[in-house]
Amino acid sequence: MHSGHRPRRRTARRWWTAALAALALPLTMLGTGSTPAQAAALQCSVDYKTNDWGSGFTAELTLTNRGSDAIDGWTLTYSYAGDQKLSNGWNGTWSQSGKNVTVKNAPYNARIAAGAAVSTGGQFTYSGSNAAPADFAVNGTTCTGAHQPPITVLTSPEAGAVYSQGEAVPLAATAAAADGATISKVEFYDDTTLLGTDTTSPYTHSASGLTVGSHSLVAKAYDSTGASANSTPVGVTVAAGPTVVASPGQLGVQQGESGTYEVKLSEQPTADVTVTTARASGNTGLTLTGGASLTFTPSNWDTAQEVTVSADASGSGSAVFESTAPGHGKAAVTVTQLAAAKDYDARFLELYGKITDPAIGYFSPEGIPYHSVETLIVEAPDHGHETTSEAYSYLLWLQAMYGKVTGDWAKFNNAWEIMETYMIPTHADQPTNSSYNASKPATYAPELDTPNEYPAPLDGTVSVGSDPIAGELKSAYGTDDVYGMHWLQDVDNTYGYGNSPGNCEAGPSDTGPSYINTFQRGAQESVWETVPQPTCDAFKYGGKNGYLDLFTGDASYAKQWKFTNAPDADARAVQAAYWADIWAGEQGKSDEISATLDKAAKMGDYLRYAMFDKYFKKVGDCVGPSACPAGTGKDSSMYLLSWYYAWGGAVDTSAGWAWRIGSSHTHGGYQNPLAAYALSTDPDLKPKSATGQSDWAKSLDRQVEFYRWLQSDEGAIAGGATNSWAGRYATPPAGTPTFYGMFYDEKPVYHDPPSNQWFGFQAWSMERVAEYYQQSGDADAKAVLDKWVDWALSETTVNPDGTFLMPSTLQWSGQPDTWNASSPGDNGDLHVTVADYTNDVGVAAAYAKTLTYYADRSGDTEAASTAKALLDGMWENNQDALGIAVPETRADYNRFDDGIYVPSGWSGTMPNGDTIDESSTFASIRSFYQDDPAWSKIESYLQGGAAPTFTYHRFWAQADIALAMGSYAELLE
Repeated sequence: MHSGHRPRRRTARRWWTAALAALALPLTMLGTGSTPAQAAALQCSVDYKTNDWGSGFTAELTLTNRGSDAIDGWTLTYSYAGDQKLSNGWNGTWSQSGKNVTVKNAPYNARIAAGAAVSTGGQFTYSGSNAAPADFAVNGTTCTGAHQPPITVLTSPEAGAVYSQGEAVPLAATAAAADGATISKVEFYDDTTLLGTDTTSPYTHSASGLTVGSHSLVAKAYDSTGASANSTPVGVTVAAGPTVVASPGQLGVQQGESGTYEVKLSEQPTADVTVTTARASGNTGLTLTGGASLTFTPSNWDTAQEVTVSADASGSGSAVFESTAPGHGKAAVTVTQLAAAKDYDARFLELYGKITDPAIGYFSPEGIPYHSVETLIVEAPDHGHETTSEAYSYLLWLQAMYGKVTGDWAKFNNAWEIMETYMIPTHADQPTNSSYNASKPATYAPELDTPNEYPAPLDGTVSVGSDPIAGELKSAYGTDDVYGMHWLQDVDNTYGYGNSPGNCEAGPSDTGPSYINTFQRGAQESVWETVPQPTCDAFKYGGKNGYLDLFTGDASYAKQWKFTNAPDADARAVQAAYWADIWAGEQGKSDEISATLDKAAKMGDYLRYAMFDKYFKKVGDCVGPSACPAGTGKDSSMYLLSWYYAWGGAVDTSAGWAWRIGSSHTHGGYQNPLAAYALSTDPDLKPKSATGQSDWAKSLDRQVEFYRWLQSDEGAIAGGATNSWAGRYATPPAGTPTFYGMFYDEKPVYHDPPSNQWFGFQAWSMERVAEYYQQSGDADAKAVLDKWVDWALSETTVNPDGTFLMPSTLQWSGQPDTWNASSPGDNGDLHVTVADYTNDVGVAAAYAKTLTYYADRSGDTEAASTAKALLDGMWENNQDALGIAVPETRADYNRFDDGIYVPSGWSGTMPNGDTIDESSTFASIRSFYQDDPAWSKIESYLQGGAAPTFTYHRFWAQADIALAMGSYAELLE
């Protein structure tokens, strides 16, 4: 009947970009007496890119296998014409003899499948000229240079332009082809909708009929070889009528200084128009000192004129300045008075203005943050206009920082309301919780190693423990419903389930956000092997049993709803609420956010479900599904944040069943001691339940111990632990160390690629430790940070021009000592090495925050100076019209053609009619991608072209960068 087998959850991380995604091909089998097969001649191309600062540079080389056979082991050679000298290299073993450079593969990227690519990189010094090499060879075979895609720039309209409804939007682009090719056409898109095509220069199109609202416009050029490239998106707004336009929407002015913003009209008037600007509300220390009355004529209406606002020498807070004109919609600009030295607060406001500008495209019409501005992106969410609970939590944190800087807390409260409306299931979404039996939470089903072993059989003979917190939560909050975020949402209903809050499988015609789910089939299932499914499965899509029989094996299936929570996101929401409480309190405005803080405390109360073993079995030496005893009371709690908790039930309200589970797997990157500290010590965030506060107090101590147990000899934090080996209470290898009886797991939860490799988990998790240390002074937390910071700084390079490299992919060996709380071991056998390096700006922001909070409490000057260097470097080198970002080469996108496992004989359909059967691939059940303006880059790559490069603007990354600026301003500026 009901299943306790819920999906694993992967968050929106960038660990996958560092892993090589070449497909493994089987070796040719030779029969006895047969003639050995002859390998095809090796064919290759090398794409060479540099980041040059005058006296040194980094080189990134992408080696693509253009042949029909895999390359098993490679040595890349080339030479320089100048005095370039190798400093270090990554993703391979680098050496130099005179002008000749040799790169041998690393063990993990030795095999390059046909059509696949690997990347390697090095750092050099030089003087004089720095000409690119042209004599690349692999295993002695000369390689061609990779064909460069065309360069495309959307020159019209201007970013942030406002047009009136019915007014044509003039689109214009320039395009240049490389390597002797010519431009064949330029397409113009509104997001993924094709607006028009031009085949001759100058490339233009007049876009009529754009709807009222925000639009993201893109130009896409094709050259004569078939290569294509997109321009950077340009955001515009279509208004219901003529309006005054002001830019930017957010302005910071330091005490005793002045600042300006620009005003113009959205359309040409028939006569002169006078625009009047005045302070409408807010801080009286900000006064209008220029541009109070501006005249626009039919000839200069779109030429911006300046409004000047001056700040007095001592005030603080924000004011709203409104610009009005007869017959026009008004424009409003929020101006914030900053302390005289707060340059980094001004940066925060500038980036905040871009993130929240409706025309740029970070948000849906409902105000939901997308995973990214760009739509073609495959990570844990498999489309850019999906979103995660992670993004909602970053929105809360962003708006808390906005409250700190401006004193305006309405946006923080509104962010929680948006999250509660769209990402926390309502009673209509979880209608049968009243049938939940806490003494029998769920039916056991094993986790299996690979997707092709599924569906996993349900086994009601395996005992499960009792849920010790359901009763006290109902008593505290008067409801059977669970108050936690679901983790994944199809914001634009791209898949078409239409499973919007309270509306089970409304279908493709539904225009609102839709809950969806993906991962559900074991540790080896990557995003490329998932089958998306609705959270409310009413058998309308999929096969005869919806999607349920792809995942669990049972005699019959019932229509059901099911949700999965990502604990790190809910914990981050509590973390944001804690800082909001601190900052609003300092401003004397605690009462303004008290209702929101109550909701955060409630979320933290329910977040305790993430502390429990999946089936509430006893924690410690839990081996054998039947041998491991059922838990009673709190002995099934790990007091750590596990990978997920989940809950579900029957769609039929008379069916009489519902279920809840935790997860047995804990990852070092998911812990949040700051949230535990908040829920156990902050009176404004105290949970209402009988044992919530004490559980979080115990969790705080346990989390700090967990970090100490997982800290390698060098200082990095290793993977994690599990109470259920292999997800089925199997027997771990002999000698596996334990933490309170849980088994060390080098790569908990997922294996493709290993979950412990991404440096971002290090930065995210240590940043929480650093915040906790900064607030509490905890000596054990400081000891962990002292060692981690020393290691991270030793692996970080900041160049004279401000560019930087930090760890990306980590490799692990050995294991920790079994935990002894009274006498912890030194983990001398647990080691980490850095396989490659990155300039990822989102991770760099989290890293900078870690260093900032640590330096504030410890006084470490190197940590402080490195935090500043990272923030200054990205601000000076990586800004664009949409935010701060760097290009990424996505070699893993060769997996668009990966097959997805569907059992033989099983067939079904996606909401758009895509067939699901044993021949399906990742792309075939997502045919909507073929309409994406970036799809041709994928097609070219799949046909043997170079790995595509994208510049992504992820919401979480932009928010984290802005937060890092604000944190630095608060603590170190």
